[in-house]
Amino acid sequence: MKPAEVADAMGMAKRSYEHFEAGKGKINLERIHRFAEATDSDPYAIIDCMALGSPMFAVRCADNKAMLALRVVTQEFDEEVGHAIMELDTRSIINAFTRTMKDLGLQAVRRDDAAKAWLEERIGRLVTPSVDDDD
Repeated sequence: MKPAEVADAMGMAKRSYEHFEAGKGKINLERIHRFAEATDSDPYAIIDCMALGSPMFAVRCADNKAMLALRVVTQEFDEEVGHAIMELDTRSIINAFTRTMKDLGLQAVRRDDAAKAWLEERIGRLVTPSVDDDD
């Protein structure tokens, strides 16, 4: 999207949007959420990429909404478990999160490998033009 299009979708002046995009001024969570809505990206990945020091994290999560999904699951966890969350020790939390992240990483690799294998298996069935075809 062009800056003017994003600014319009966010309901702000182009100059104000350019100021926001350049990272000038204080972080404004409401604007981050409006930007994410306008660009169909993940607002929580944008927020977290600053803490992680990895702007690419927001790009990587833009389509799959990974951090948005994590926030929803965390909200549901809070609603279901409530005060019992305080009974969890830090080591158990770290272990659970580490296992989950490793499993997700493996799924991403396996999915990519499965897609490549599927494509390689079927690509030979395509009809390819010969060198002497004039059509």
